[in-house]
Amino acid sequence: MVKHAVEANFDGLVGPTHNYAGLSWGNVASKTNVSAESNPREAALQGLAKMKRLADRGYVQGILPPHERPHIPTLKALGFTGTDRQILERAAKENPSILAAVSSASTMWTANAATVSPSADTGDHRVHFTPANLSAKFHRSIEHRVTGRALKAIFADDSYFAHHPALPSVSHFGDEGAANHTRLCGRYGEPGVELFVYGQVAFNEQAPAPRKFPARQTLEASQAIARLHGLKDQGVVFAQQNPDAIDAGVFHNDVIAVGNGNTLFYHDMAFLDEARVLADLRARLTGAELDTVRVSSAEVPIEDAVASYLFNSQLLNTADGMMLAVPGECREIASVSRYLDELVKSGGPITSVEVFDVKQSMRNGGGPACLRLRVVLNDDELSAMHRGVLLTDDLYERLTTWVKGHYRDRLSQEDLADPMLLDEVRKALDELTGILGLGSIYDFQL
Repeated sequence: MVKHAVEANFDGLVGPTHNYAGLSWGNVASKTNVSAESNPREAALQGLAKMKRLADRGYVQGILPPHERPHIPTLKALGFTGTDRQILERAAKENPSILAAVSSASTMWTANAATVSPSADTGDHRVHFTPANLSAKFHRSIEHRVTGRALKAIFADDSYFAHHPALPSVSHFGDEGAANHTRLCGRYGEPGVELFVYGQVAFNEQAPAPRKFPARQTLEASQAIARLHGLKDQGVVFAQQNPDAIDAGVFHNDVIAVGNGNTLFYHDMAFLDEARVLADLRARLTGAELDTVRVSSAEVPIEDAVASYLFNSQLLNTADGMMLAVPGECREIASVSRYLDELVKSGGPITSVEVFDVKQSMRNGGGPACLRLRVVLNDDELSAMHRGVLLTDDLYERLTTWVKGHYRDRLSQEDLADPMLLDEVRKALDELTGILGLGSIYDFQL
C-alpha cells in the first residue's frame, strides 16, 4: 500500500566561522572570493530567512546544526599540542592553510551531508542514511562523524531509520552525498528511481574523466551506497557526469541538474550519454512519465549556468505546478534571467520562479540547493523523528536571536587564530543543542 509522504528539506544552519578561504579547487565561486571578508551573522540570517519563507509556504523545513570550528581534535591528530590557545597559535604560525581548513563552515551545504533513500525504495522499508565521506577535500573529509551523530539524534528510531557509516575515505570511494543524487517518482510515497551521478570510474583508468578539475564522485561509491541501502536494480540509474562540464566548474551534479517528482531540469552538458540516461530513467520510472526540461547551451551557456547557479535551485511542488527557488544571481545574468522568463511562459511543469537572497553562501560556491538535504518521510516516519529541529515561528525567533547574540558581523582569515572565536563557537553550539534538543553531538561536549 502506498503511504502518504512528504519531502522534507533539512537546511544547514550557517556556522559562526563562515569565511572565504577558497578551499575548494574546482568550485569557481569559492576561488573567486578567496580572502574576502565574510559576514557570518548575515550568512546565517539569510539561510534562516530562506527556511522561514519555505516553512511559511507549508513545506516541511528542518535544520541541521553547524559543526565545531576550528576543530581542535583534527589539529591534535596532526601533531599540534598544548592548550587550545597554543594549538591555534602554532597552527596559524606554522601552517595557516591547515587552520583555515579546520575552520571551514562548509557543513552549511547539507546537500553534501549524506545520501538518503526513502523507505518506499529500500529492501527493509526503512529510511537509509549514509553520511558522505567527502574525501576529495580535506576540510570536508572531517565532517562525516559529527554529521552521522546529528542524523542519528534526529532520526533515532531504528524501526524506521537505518544509519550507515561513511564509505572508506579514499579516492576510489569518493562520495559527495546528495549533491550527486536525485530521486524521481510519481508520488513521494511510491517506489521511485534513484539517479546516482558520478564523475569517474575509479578502477578503470581508461574510462572518460575530467582533465582540469577533479571528479569527486566515483561510480564505485555510488554502487556501494545503492547496495547498503538495499535498492533494487530496477530502481537505480547510474549516470556519468560530462567531464567537460566538470572542467567548466560543475563540481557537483546539482550545479547542472535538479529533479523533483517526475521532472528533471537539466543542462544539455549535464551527462556524458544523455540519451542513455533518459532512456534508463524512462524505463525504470513507474507511476508517472518522465517530464524533462532541457536547457541548451545556446539558451544558457555553461559559464552562465555556473556563475548564476541556475540549476543549484530548489524545485518544489505547488498547487499549480512546480516552483523553482533560485538565487538572486540568476536575475543578474542576462541569459539566465531571459531564460527564466521564457520558462514560466512555456506551459511546462515549472510554473513559477522565486528569488532568494543567499549571497553570502553564493560567494563561497553554494546556492539554495546546496543548503538543503532532502528527506522523504511518510506520516509515521515524520512522527517518529525528533521534531525539535523542525522550523516553527517560535524556533525561527529563537534561532534569529541566537545568531544575533553569538555571531560576528565580519570575519577575516586572521581572525581564525583568535582563541576567543573558539570559545564563542563552543558557547554558541552548546546553547544550540539545547534549543534543538539534540543532546551531546560535538567533540567538546563528549
